[in-house]
Amino acid sequence: MSKTLIPIFADQLSHGLSSLAASDPDDSVVLMMEVAEEAQSVPHHRTKLAFLFSAMRHFAKELREAGWSVDYVELTDPENTGDFTGEVKRAIARHDVDLVRVCEPSIYRVLEVVKSWEAALDLRISITFDDRFIATKEEFAEWAADRKQFRMEYFYRDMRRKTGLLMDGDKPEGGKWNYDKENRKPPKSGLDVPDPLRFEPDAITQDVIEMVKTRFTSRIGNLDGFFYAVTRGGALEALDYFLDYGLERFGDYQDAMVGGQAFLFHSLLSPYMNVGLLNPVEVCKAVETRYLAGDAPLNAAEGYIRQIIGWREYVRGIYWLDMPNYVVRNHLEVKRPLPDFYWTGETDMNCLSQSIGQTLEHAYAHHIQRLMVTGNFALLIGADPFAVHEWYLAVYLDAFEWVELPNTLGMSQFADGGMLGSKPYASSGAYINRMSDYCGSCKYNVKKRVGEDACPFNALYWHFMARNEDTLRGNNRLAMPYRNLDKMDADVRQGLMDQADGFLDSLSASKSEDYL
Repeated sequence: MSKTLIPIFADQLSHGLSSLAASDPDDSVVLMMEVAEEAQSVPHHRTKLAFLFSAMRHFAKELREAGWSVDYVELTDPENTGDFTGEVKRAIARHDVDLVRVCEPSIYRVLEVVKSWEAALDLRISITFDDRFIATKEEFAEWAADRKQFRMEYFYRDMRRKTGLLMDGDKPEGGKWNYDKENRKPPKSGLDVPDPLRFEPDAITQDVIEMVKTRFTSRIGNLDGFFYAVTRGGALEALDYFLDYGLERFGDYQDAMVGGQAFLFHSLLSPYMNVGLLNPVEVCKAVETRYLAGDAPLNAAEGYIRQIIGWREYVRGIYWLDMPNYVVRNHLEVKRPLPDFYWTGETDMNCLSQSIGQTLEHAYAHHIQRLMVTGNFALLIGADPFAVHEWYLAVYLDAFEWVELPNTLGMSQFADGGMLGSKPYASSGAYINRMSDYCGSCKYNVKKRVGEDACPFNALYWHFMARNEDTLRGNNRLAMPYRNLDKMDADVRQGLMDQADGFLDSLSASKSEDYL
């Protein structure tokens, strides 16, 4: 009897996946592939590779237990061709296949590969709709069609109405759509922070860890402390843990940064949602339930839900609206290589050392560390946005191109010229000082703009504003800094430019290929 082949990718680890739902285990074969082409597309953090491969192997085990026939190709298989097309072709030869049914890939490049299969393999290819997102690509395109500017806030309100989350009839719960102004508390001394929930690696994960250690010797990441969940059961435990110990104070301190505290009150659930172990709507409903039960304040529940049904869905819409053009956008026409300390963490700037250091250790940093520390610094020095994109895609556990690319090129580096956000998120050291305790133990003085011990962010900020004046002065959200620049004494301005130029000349470039 002929079979249906169902390829499943690393970010499709959902038992309700549409390609599975449309198929019968009795006449289907699931194909799962660990391929070198994906592992080597950028120098992925070893923790990320271990997480993905282990989660894939656990998912394959669960599928077999549920009655599916699973053809699993490990990375070390000597016959492994190293790419999706080659492995699909081999699987077709192993099985009597008359149809390939695949859930639509979340990555543009992979979707293009899948679309090529019908001609390349001379076989019927059925691409099923990925129903794990709230807004379809068509819905987002329709929403965006007649707008001169896109703003997440208005899209988010539509997603609230569509899902019914935190709605009181046709009005938002509490009378306001957005409680972001209540979610910007700086850290306070003696803040009682919960330890993250840690999962002991089982035999499957241990095997994967040893394989990754052996095969990817030059990659960043020490796997000895690997603690992430790799199954849906574990992801559900992590969700409950966040609801019990993090959610109540998540809103207040979601933007705060504390030295030596990598996780604070953040949920650590984005990797599980992004690979399919958790459904984003089920996570939001669980958060809403805690709010309605009086176990969490509205600013925490709304702030968390906004990041998922608002921001997460919004950046996906931007990604599909503009690919493949989006990845090559470079509105500010910059090309400086990333400094080498992005791969080593070795810098005297404590904010960068802390944020990059925890990234190298855990493959994790929260959104403000990414946006206002590592991203802000890359923006101020004029780093090549594609190099910044490759770094973020490589180093973070939750990074898949559809969500990472718009966040990096658009939100962080303003390389899309304002398609995603209304202004560049550029800042001096003052913001970091306000929202963290990093500056108190830094070699540099955050209050100084020039001099040997002046915080580099301060002069770099004005250097950024000055060198991009022709491009950015017309942005009404930057009117105040440009008025301040206009009023600045000429000697003071020149001193800041000289300070920044000297610092930029001291930066040593990195090559991501050194870490492959």
